[in-house]
Amino acid sequence: MVLTHTTNHTYNHPFPTVTLAFFLRYCTPQLNPFANHVLSTDTIEQRVDPATGRLHTTRIHLKKSKMPPAVMKLLPTSLTGGASDKASYILETSVVDMKEGWMSTESRNLNFVGVLSVIEKQTYTTPASSPVQHTTAPNPFLSNGTTDVATTVVFRSRLGERIRDKLHTAQHEAANEGGWFSRLGARGVQRSIESLASTKTVDQLGKSREGMRIILERLRQTGVMGVLELSKMARERSMEAA
Repeated sequence: MVLTHTTNHTYNHPFPTVTLAFFLRYCTPQLNPFANHVLSTDTIEQRVDPATGRLHTTRIHLKKSKMPPAVMKLLPTSLTGGASDKASYILETSVVDMKEGWMSTESRNLNFVGVLSVIEKQTYTTPASSPVQHTTAPNPFLSNGTTDVATTVVFRSRLGERIRDKLHTAQHEAANEGGWFSRLGARGVQRSIESLASTKTVDQLGKSREGMRIILERLRQTGVMGVLELSKMARERSMEAA
């Protein structure tokens, strides 16, 4: 079973500013209060293709992850381990072409894939009427421009052949007890998990955009040095507290 959710959004900021905000969005909760669930971010690889000039980046994020209680109730303990509060790794890849004015990103979960796989793809582009402008102004983040972003999230509940026997056993036990699981069935569980995840994602996309908006405004007000200084101070306070 596969469920797809697609949205479009326009940031009232030029493409270079939006791409920078994308890479800064998880640097510290002081910069982005909607990133409290992000425990750490590490860059695995970053390189510039000499032939195209495109920036290729691979990062991994460790996030607090709480499986919705409604999903927990849909699955036997043998699949979930009985705990909903865990940390999960998110693999993020991105390609930025500053010359042509586009960035493509992909994020996917590395945990819980046996229950639900979530792949988010985003394409950031500069409208044809607002080409990328390279400026040497003291604060280029004050320049005009807009950036469009198309987001597609694909949910796949992988309750297939690999775990079919486990589900069959759980269904058999539930049937003997007259439980609802036997009536719902594996396909019903898949649809329910995907639907619940889709609903949660709509809320998360809204928070993600609000977080980006806050970072974009900080860049506009203080410039990149001001944002980096705030991030540095936050890290120093965190180290002192530890």
